[in-house]
Amino acid sequence: MKLLVLGGSVFLGRYVVEAALSKGHEVTMFNRGQNNPTLFPEVEKLRGDRDGGLLALEGRCWDAVIDTCGYVPRIVSASASLLADQVEHYVFVSSISVYADFGQPGLDESAPVGTLKDEALERVDGKSYGPLKALCEQAATAAMPGRVCQVRAGLIVGPHDLSDRFTYWPRRVAQGGEVLAPADPDFQVQLIDVRDLAAWMVCMAETRQSGPFNVTGPQDPLTLGQVLVACKAVSGSEATLTWVDEAFLQQQDVEAWVALPLWMPTEMAGLMQVNCDKALEAGLTFRSLSETIRDTLDWDKMRPADTKYRAGLAREKEFELLKAWHDKG
Repeated sequence: MKLLVLGGSVFLGRYVVEAALSKGHEVTMFNRGQNNPTLFPEVEKLRGDRDGGLLALEGRCWDAVIDTCGYVPRIVSASASLLADQVEHYVFVSSISVYADFGQPGLDESAPVGTLKDEALERVDGKSYGPLKALCEQAATAAMPGRVCQVRAGLIVGPHDLSDRFTYWPRRVAQGGEVLAPADPDFQVQLIDVRDLAAWMVCMAETRQSGPFNVTGPQDPLTLGQVLVACKAVSGSEATLTWVDEAFLQQQDVEAWVALPLWMPTEMAGLMQVNCDKALEAGLTFRSLSETIRDTLDWDKMRPADTKYRAGLAREKEFELLKAWHDKG
């Protein structure tokens, strides 16, 4: 298969390229060349900008395209429209954040998606991200009806994740001491190793699957307590977990998801409990949580000592919160 990857140099994109190459596919990457430009020296690289700089894609043909970096409907529409007569199939990386209401667990692909009052809005933030992804799905589908696979991915984790939304926990637990753990050890969470997601998407391109898919894991329910205990086991840490309830965290203005990754307030718990039966039936599989934790830790140890982490509590803030919790009695 001749595969075009839009992106391909950061996190999910690099593992899509890696998965495709491992299966013998011929890969072309299109990006600006600003991140990891020497990655995959054996792969053809086309340079350009998705916002008005698609010239390098003109006149070329591929069997499929995987779009790992579409966030604005206008820009996705431009790419999909240009490629409509040049590729057979389009795999678009969307998000489970597209859904309008996460108050109930078990959302499947038929649930209503979020909307924007101003569909011309292009500012991507916490409120607009999901509805914009939904509009991106619609833009791609309008350009290539019946030929688009919409991958509504959950929290993507593993090596090279610069968001630190999962990395915080293996790293923090490995450091030992008293660890502030949010809410309830039975709080259900969902996540997917980037390598499992990438391999599945390549399969979707190979088999020309279309339509929306919720894609996260694991197959069986997973709790935050299980994640943190697994972090202890993999790292050999003697950390102690202090579970601090949601009401206290909210009183202290602790930001869910960012300051304490994997934790969401009760009214958003459905975000971590979506129905993935359709993707499972389409062949989605998962490696062990322990493997993901171990490989994430190994990668994190190679990062520069002065790395500024993008998620998680600073140790000083964690100490202050733990003290306030204990003083509260």
